[in-house]
Amino acid sequence: ELDYMVYNFTENKEEVAYTFLMTNHSAYSRLTVAPSGILQQFTWISKEQDRNLFWISPNGQCDVYRLCGPYGYCDIVTSLCNCIRGFKPRNLKAWELRDGVSGCVRNTPLSCKGGDRFLHLKNMKLPDTTSVIVDRRIGVGECKRRCLSNCNCTAVANADIRNGGFGCLMWIGELL
Repeated sequence: ELDYMVYNFTENKEEVAYTFLMTNHSAYSRLTVAPSGILQQFTWISKEQDRNLFWISPNGQCDVYRLCGPYGYCDIVTSLCNCIRGFKPRNLKAWELRDGVSGCVRNTPLSCKGGDRFLHLKNMKLPDTTSVIVDRRIGVGECKRRCLSNCNCTAVANADIRNGGFGCLMWIGELL
């Protein structure tokens, strides 16, 4: 963390936002979006007369949005797409050519009659939150119970992992 940048994270019913403020007036920051979609933050320190790349996203092949499609994930070591256990490639020929955009499909459909269960995935980035329900008042146990009673619910996670975790995120529909 730099002493000349003050960071702020805001989360409420209206917005989720990350902002920063430059407190050293001899340091400047520029955020750019390239035509390819790459987001870059550069800093310039007048005293040093030097511009450097401070931050970039995506930061590697696995950070490319929708690279592995629905129910797929990218292995950060190999940069290859894989299907979540219990799923198979939607288009096997494309996957063999290392094109995972078509994603994965379930091996068996959800029963929605009490036989479904969750697969615990570790060391994963959370899916796209476009279709997520947030409830900070309940824990992950109640979150799972509610999700299992909704046939459109496909995943759950803690809203905050600090202090053992609390809050509930429920994904509705396909996971990206």
